[in-house]
Amino acid sequence: MNRDKYANTLEWLKTNPSMDELCAKFPDDWAAVQQDISGIVGRGVAEELKAYLERISKPVQPVAGNQQQHRDAALSQFVRSRMAHESVRKLCLSVLAADTGVKQGKLRFNLFNGFVAQRLLFSGGLVRKPVSLFWFRLLWPLVWQKKRLMPLVQPKGIYCFYSRALIEALAGMIAGRSCLEIGAGDGTLARFLKAQGVQLTATDNHGWEKSVVYPDWVLKLDARVALRTYAPEVVICSWPPAQNDFERAVFDTPSVQLYIVIGSRHQFAFGNWKDYTGQSAFVLEEDKALSALVLPPELESVVYVFRRKPQVAQHVRRTIVPACDTRSGG
Repeated sequence: MNRDKYANTLEWLKTNPSMDELCAKFPDDWAAVQQDISGIVGRGVAEELKAYLERISKPVQPVAGNQQQHRDAALSQFVRSRMAHESVRKLCLSVLAADTGVKQGKLRFNLFNGFVAQRLLFSGGLVRKPVSLFWFRLLWPLVWQKKRLMPLVQPKGIYCFYSRALIEALAGMIAGRSCLEIGAGDGTLARFLKAQGVQLTATDNHGWEKSVVYPDWVLKLDARVALRTYAPEVVICSWPPAQNDFERAVFDTPSVQLYIVIGSRHQFAFGNWKDYTGQSAFVLEEDKALSALVLPPELESVVYVFRRKPQVAQHVRRTIVPACDTRSGG
């Protein structure tokens, strides 16, 4: 691939082409990914799937004296990583859908189950609302088509539901500090937190415009640019993509004291665990009380909290404050 074609392909990839478009443009890469994933699924080892996603997301090592070969290999690796993660996401959806018992026809709730789910979870259409735990615990056990919920809503970028108690608890944790949401999607979490008085800036790279409706106030910003621009004290992200390349910037941003991640108990399904465990500036813990407030419970959602270590925070203050004094002095 010559340099111009390589550059044009990179620009095309930045437009977030659909899975079908990727497969049509790179059929050999798609065939390789299909073979890899089908082999892993056939063996039925979940940890092997996680290791495969991690491996295929690693940068390609430079080839000595052959820049063209390195560019081609790096491009192929990037394309395969995108294909693999999207394939696993669709695989999870198909497994959930198969588990509903629907063998043919359109997946949907019946009248009763749909009515209860709509009243519990949405204010209208697919617009989510803060869920009352009282009513959820009272009425959700009456829904016998629970397994249909997530396959119905995930294609629209909905990966969980937030209880009112969760929103109140998160607002208390943020406690008046500057807050940035990255990967904000349709802005649901930001909307709920703002209603609690949280001063929050919601950002997203708008990479899922074909599925997600982004409000005007969800700023179209890459997470790394947003972190540099707003220098927040608190960062929050709900269901960051698996093996993403932007979360490491959170740990490298000196102003960040607290990072809150909502995700899954199944680590291969979200987030960049290599960066989570590889960083040393923050203490990572699961907040089980908060995890229980993410709905529905069948989803096995988890809230992970990263708190900057005190000695690191003191060092950051010593390095930042003098610089600020210099700028404001005179």
